[in-house]
Amino acid sequence: MGLAEISKDDAQAVAWYRKAAEQGNARAQSNLGFMYAQGRGVAKDEKQAVAWYRKVAEQGNAWAQSNLGFMYENGRGVAKDEKQAVAWYRKAAEQGNAWAQYRLGFMYEHGRGVAKDEKQAVAWYRKAAEQGDARAQSNLGLMYAHGRGVAKDDVQAVAWFRKAAEQGDTRTQNDLGVMYEQGRGVAKDEKQAVAWYRKAAEQGYARAQNNLGRMYATGCGVPQDAFEAVKWFIKAAITRLKR
Repeated sequence: MGLAEISKDDAQAVAWYRKAAEQGNARAQSNLGFMYAQGRGVAKDEKQAVAWYRKVAEQGNAWAQSNLGFMYENGRGVAKDEKQAVAWYRKAAEQGNAWAQYRLGFMYEHGRGVAKDEKQAVAWYRKAAEQGDARAQSNLGLMYAHGRGVAKDDVQAVAWFRKAAEQGDTRTQNDLGVMYEQGRGVAKDEKQAVAWYRKAAEQGYARAQNNLGRMYATGCGVPQDAFEAVKWFIKAAITRLKR
């Protein structure tokens, strides 16, 4: 399918969403907000996105509430207001929306829009993590690894890191590699460390690329290979320059 066809399909989608939205259909209103936010089938207009998200959010729709929270958190289409972001995330989180639970945990962890409270951060991360949200699983693992908001427990950290890593989260794949390399919460296994570093490195995660290069340079978990070490160090440097 060509770009013109995709654009035409999106424009048609917007037209139908608008008809339904103007009749009060909540799902169509939410979808129309998304199209405005992404600039799909219509000129990108974040103020319009906010307006449509708000209509649905005020009807109690958790997905729209979480999206409206995101717009407030990032000042997109509305003045940045982290307290409002927290308020909307909370409404969605209390309805079981995993992404909103994760964001609410983040806001508590960093004291954004709400008093910093690492125990509350852990509680919300856990709710999202138990629903399979990889970002929440990763952050919950970090809270256990550092003893923040919960007793330090490397075994639990590894367990949550593994869940996120197996979903392809690159940061967590690298963190799991560190745990294997250092023998924290799991038997020390440099080959496993290399395997997890490689997974993240091949997806372009600079820290893992650097760690993989170091393993090749020192011959830890893999035969020592200066050429491979330099290759991964260069990849890490290029990845960082592209940021």
